Amino acid sequence: MSSQTKASSASSGEKALKWILGICLAVGGVLVILPFVWMILSAFKPEGEIQNIPPTLLPERFTTENFKNLFENMNFGVYLKNTLIIVIFSFIGLFMNAMAGFGFAKYKFKGSNNMFYIVLATMMIPGQVTMIPVYLILNEMHLTNTMIGVVLPGLVGAFGIFLFRQFMSTIPDELLEATRLDGASEFRTFLQIVLPISKPILAVQGILAFIGGWNSFLWPLIIANDEKLYTLSVGLSLLKGQYGGNYALQMAGSTFMVVPIIIIFIFFQKHIIENYAISGIK
Repeated sequence: MSSQTKASSASSGEKALKWILGICLAVGGVLVILPFVWMILSAFKPEGEIQNIPPTLLPERFTTENFKNLFENMNFGVYLKNTLIIVIFSFIGLFMNAMAGFGFAKYKFKGSNNMFYIVLATMMIPGQVTMIPVYLILNEMHLTNTMIGVVLPGLVGAFGIFLFRQFMSTIPDELLEATRLDGASEFRTFLQIVLPISKPILAVQGILAFIGGWNSFLWPLIIANDEKLYTLSVGLSLLKGQYGGNYALQMAGSTFMVVPIIIIFIFFQKHIIENYAISGIK
């Protein structure tokens, strides 16, 4: 067999393998996304239609009554407001993480490395371990059952500080020195020079901050006794307990909870993948 024939057969084999892998990935993608599609479509069905056997994919009678019940009878408007407050404070914490990362990356002070190692060491401690001491501290400060107590422990995080520090350490020191020579203060240098350069990591951390705030469940459930401070995740859990037999209402609540995250991830998945690729290279 000539070398030309061997190359042709090898190329054909690679194409066949790519087609097989593509088909497998497509089938796997359909299997993964199908439950979400069924959940979203079922949110617009009456309760009786969901219980039909065999089940239907598309709603025969389209209705938004389930979503109206969530906001009129289940206080989901209050849960949404609390969740958005947590998300906003998560973005404030994102700014604080960026400042801390910049400090560790560009300022050399006594004990800076040891302090950074201590911050990294906290990543090895499960959050469930620190919940009891944090709760006791907030209780002594009379911050339990308050929105401040809900948002305060999650303002800063070791993972965010670590990512910002790793990214900002690559910013040239000469660029920062030039801005200082022009008379810019340290805070102005951070706002006008460092943050614009750090847009990729800011985008990714912003997405993660939104997802973390939107999905907040365990801590608000522990620290808050008043239903007026509950989040969407806690409200969805209450919905499952109080209306366990109303599948249409549960599908509406789950859809309202999941769809924003799916939309955010679809539009910004490129930034997430690029960030982890950059972090791995560094």
